Amino acid sequence: MKSPKDLSERFEEFAAEVIKGIAKIKRNFAGRHIAGQLIRSATSAVANYEEACGAESRQDFIHKLQIVLKELRESLFWMRVSLKADLLAMEIVRPLLKEGHELANIIAKSVVTAKRGKLKGEGKLSRDQENGS
Repeated sequence: MKSPKDLSERFEEFAAEVIKGIAKIKRNFAGRHIAGQLIRSATSAVANYEEACGAESRQDFIHKLQIVLKELRESLFWMRVSLKADLLAMEIVRPLLKEGHELANIIAKSVVTAKRGKLKGEGKLSRDQENGS
């Protein structure tokens, strides 16, 4: 049985597949513009995920994951536009949209979980600290 892919690997594969898909985009003014935007947002999501993995604090981690989510949403937007403008075929975009949505859902849940942890534990004194122990 295959083990589930590491999230970093999924992000790397997502970026690579976006780059491969963009190679098939129509080479007109709109296609070149959307290709550039899509490559920037998809690769930025990957780079920022790697940065989040090395975050210096919980707040830094949350901030970087929020950037990842923003970049993923932008990537999904450009994919939908490329479909509606007939710049890319559905068979190219469909798996990218699916993976992009899955990654966005994972990151969104991670942000919520990290924020919840921040509210519960960070900034509060333990009973021992309150009692001066």
